[in-house]
Amino acid sequence: MRFKNDKLVGDFWGGLAAMLVALPSAIAFGVTIYASIGPAYAGLGALAGILGATALGLVAPSFGGTNRLITAPCAPAAAVLSAFAIELVQHDVDPVFIVLMLTALGLVAGLIQLLLGFMGIGSLIKYIPFPVVSGYLTGVGLIIIGSQIPKLLGVFGGQSLWRTLISPETWQWESALIGVVTAAVMLGAPLVTRAIPAAILGLLAGVLTYFGLANFVDPSMLVLEGNKLIIGPLGGSASSMFEAITGRWRDIGELKLSQIGSLMGTALTLAVLLSIDTLKTAVVLDALTRSRHDSNRELVAQGLGNVASACAGGMPGAGQMGATLVNLASGGQTRVSGVVEGVLSLIAFLALGAFIAWIPVAALAGILIVVGIRMIDNHSLHLLQSPWTMLDFVVIVVVVAVALAYSLIAASAVGIALAMLLFIREQLGSTIIRSKVDGSNRFSKRVRLGQEMELLERRGERTIIVELQGSLFFGTKDQLYTTLEPELGKRDYILLDMRRVQSVDVTAVHLLTQIRDSLVERGAFLVFSDLTRTLPNGRNIADLFEQMELTTTSDRVKVFPALDDAVEWVEDQILGENLRQAAELPPLEIYELDVFKDAKEEALIALVECLQRRSVAKDDKVFSMGDPADQLFLIRKGAVRISVPVPGKEISRHRLTYGRGDFFGGMSFVSRAAHFSSDAIAIEDSELYILRREDFEMLREQHRRLAFHLIEAVARVLAMRLSYADKELLAMQD
Repeated sequence: MRFKNDKLVGDFWGGLAAMLVALPSAIAFGVTIYASIGPAYAGLGALAGILGATALGLVAPSFGGTNRLITAPCAPAAAVLSAFAIELVQHDVDPVFIVLMLTALGLVAGLIQLLLGFMGIGSLIKYIPFPVVSGYLTGVGLIIIGSQIPKLLGVFGGQSLWRTLISPETWQWESALIGVVTAAVMLGAPLVTRAIPAAILGLLAGVLTYFGLANFVDPSMLVLEGNKLIIGPLGGSASSMFEAITGRWRDIGELKLSQIGSLMGTALTLAVLLSIDTLKTAVVLDALTRSRHDSNRELVAQGLGNVASACAGGMPGAGQMGATLVNLASGGQTRVSGVVEGVLSLIAFLALGAFIAWIPVAALAGILIVVGIRMIDNHSLHLLQSPWTMLDFVVIVVVVAVALAYSLIAASAVGIALAMLLFIREQLGSTIIRSKVDGSNRFSKRVRLGQEMELLERRGERTIIVELQGSLFFGTKDQLYTTLEPELGKRDYILLDMRRVQSVDVTAVHLLTQIRDSLVERGAFLVFSDLTRTLPNGRNIADLFEQMELTTTSDRVKVFPALDDAVEWVEDQILGENLRQAAELPPLEIYELDVFKDAKEEALIALVECLQRRSVAKDDKVFSMGDPADQLFLIRKGAVRISVPVPGKEISRHRLTYGRGDFFGGMSFVSRAAHFSSDAIAIEDSELYILRREDFEMLREQHRRLAFHLIEAVARVLAMRLSYADKELLAMQD
């Protein structure tokens, strides 16, 4: 119980501290948006900021899953909405209609966030490249600064930044002084104390400066009505709040569906910016608290919060970095701290409405200019230090430039396009060829006898094995063709291992079709392995190749489930006649086996007496993993596959395959292992000789020379196999 109470106490103080940070900013953001319509709307803007902080604080934490996250009106929302309002003002739209459009814009943006959350897009938004996000934030910061400088200088009426700067006669020094003092205190306060949020100290300093000037310099500043230097009356009461909500919804019925539809582009940009801001804050919070947020649940909660804010006449918002970190540092533990922030914002509105009316617009402008400066990503300048990151810096500059020259809507479109270019650049900068091995250096797991191995080595130049990786698409098709083009005229078998391919597009399939046609004209083969699997993008490569008729229109195209199966098929084609003749031959006698080709006849007679004969039908087991490893198996006819079961799964991994004239179990026999570590299954009807270890011990007592010769022959073959394996490893490393 005490632990629970400690959490509640921490949530209260965290929520209080967060409110002290978020509320002044919310008021400033609201004033920024609505003052763009006209100075008379500054009070309505402050009310929208407070109602937004209240609605977002009450709703978003209630449905979200991220502890300590504070949701409140934010800079990206202020930038988009103020730019939207200014554009409507420039087109001489009625101010009342602009207010309705701002409400509808927040509502549609919230609904889009809900849709993004339900569709699972939250998991994708956080993967937008850093340069694009950096450009967004820097652009928003510069827009905030540019929109606030005229207000800081006391120039009202929607005058542009450039005209303000070249017209110093329009400046009001009192306003400029208030704004500079506010910004200076906000910047310097953390050097003195962190007990009180810097934004609160800056705001108090601005208010004190205002009243100091009013009392000692200009008494007219003490008049509330018609005073452009302050926010002005809010009507801070429960009845006025109710009137603000109901009045807004009485008027919004006048909006037509086509007018709401025209908001979709701006609403989508706003929804994406708010989502990025929220998820970025949640990721930082995860890192600080070693937790993990649910992106899609959080987007749904943010969408509900923004819908509730719009319904209440407030401005939209997102998870705020500054307020969230203050909440964390002040003891906030759970989502309750976010609800506390919303409740205290409502109490502040009802109790302090008269005080808020006297807050200087220049003080709020000073706070926002500091917020805007902090949003600018100065660390991105480090990207200029390396040629590898120069293009990333260019992306940041382009996004910022488009945001300033046109709008954040255009910047969002450019950002998405540049994100695609960044992806293509990374793909072009990496090779899709993981390895390229000649057939004489890469063999299947089918163990071949000496004569067959010599033949495969001699004819290995007929085969090239290319292991692909990454994305096969229009950006890498030239790299693929450049690799394969020299092989088309001299190889009979081009084998493409697709195991590590992550995506394939139609352009790449078309190129492979051209390669296939070129090989078919020569009577050569195009061989694929590892096609039958689903890619991360949900596509199945085999289905795509069949749909595009790459693998279905010629018997010169072969498809195998694994690389080793494909290599074994190619080897069988090369050995060809040798294998057909071997299949028709009768079972080998003892003296026909390679390991005994130099043994004397009397010794072999003694050996035959020690051997057991065994017939194994196709698909029957010769031995299982865990069986006593006290036997050596000699294959008179057929083939046996050695595989290792995968623990916990009903599958096995192919290790080796042995055929007619070969032997298996030699390693365990020589090393005197206690148990077999694999399964042996006949893949053809097979005839075996079996030498048990106890029979071998008897043979060694009576025919020491034969026993020595047998062990020597087994060791020699094992050494040869290791040599080939080593050669393959070196070839793959190269």
